[in-house]
Amino acid sequence: MRITSSMLFVGMVCTGLYACDKGSSASSGDTPDGASSAKSAQLAQSASAAAAPSTPSIPPPPDVAASPPDATTTASGLASKVLTPGTGKDHPGAKDKVKVNYTGWKKDGKMFDSSVTRGQPATFGVSDVIPGWTEALQLMVVGEKRRLWIPAPLAYGSYPRAGSPAGDLVFDVELLDITPAPKPPTVPEDVKSPPASAKKTASGLAYRILTPGTGTTHPGPTSNVTVNYSGWTPDGKMFDSSVTRGQPARFGVGGVIKGWTEGLQLMTQGEKVRFWIPASLAYGDKPQRPGAPAGPLVFDVELVDFH
Repeated sequence: MRITSSMLFVGMVCTGLYACDKGSSASSGDTPDGASSAKSAQLAQSASAAAAPSTPSIPPPPDVAASPPDATTTASGLASKVLTPGTGKDHPGAKDKVKVNYTGWKKDGKMFDSSVTRGQPATFGVSDVIPGWTEALQLMVVGEKRRLWIPAPLAYGSYPRAGSPAGDLVFDVELLDITPAPKPPTVPEDVKSPPASAKKTASGLAYRILTPGTGTTHPGPTSNVTVNYSGWTPDGKMFDSSVTRGQPARFGVGGVIKGWTEGLQLMTQGEKVRFWIPASLAYGDKPQRPGAPAGPLVFDVELVDFH
């Protein structure tokens, strides 16, 4: 569950390593209800790179057509070979961000993307890319350069959307840096049910103020807000958090679940509030949206800004 439905884009638009074919899956687009956080700066960078004059192609490796006998193959079918050992000891996790240089080729030796020819490393979340990359990055350490042979099911598939390379792909990847994901927030002590001190509205929404705000006005039903938030089920399982992603979420007040729409309009700028949202104001007891959490939910929400 993530609040943004946009994927990260760097370099070539939907033709490089980014998982454009993921669309708005539950892991990349289920907000407190379908709000989208457009990454305009990254898209602008992508458009600029796509419109730039073509750059020289990097020759393919001699084993581009198939992985050699000394390559290691995982259970998923990903094959890889270390070209240059790394200097680091730690591996990136699924929620970490990485900085890499890379070049990608099709099996026929045609290069389709390269941060090297652009002269600028790429930075992105480990889980924001095609499955073959997500798996491979977690095998690497800083300073390591590795060649990947990624089968089509772990890339864009045999029949991808327009602009994405089809079939098996080969990448040379150098891991330059790892930015660890922020630690998840502590599970609220009152996550199971609202305490006696919580206020309750006529709809059944319960809430209590954790940190008073600095503002005096409230968002309206058509306002756009910037928030930090974390969400738990009553058993204490966290299912979503902008905090662990290290980036506030932006969306319209009217574009989220009913409990959020009501709750946000009770807040002022700078305020942090805990909400206990009944199932009827969340996704329901049997959500129609794949991946959405069922039943009552608990959210800690900080209203950073609104307009």
